[in-house]
Amino acid sequence: MPGSARTMAVMTVGGLVVATAYTVALGSNGWLWFSWVVLALVTIGVVAARPA
Repeated sequence: MPGSARTMAVMTVGGLVVATAYTVALGSNGWLWFSWVVLALVTIGVVAARPA
């Protein structure tokens, strides 16, 4: 996995941890989860577009 894809993957996992912690502490926020889903989809796209 190239450096940029690895960085995106780490950011996505970190975002999931933050979104989960926020939801547990303060309650659900739809925009937060929507943003995380968009980040996850972009990460999947970056990983899928990497050269073979």
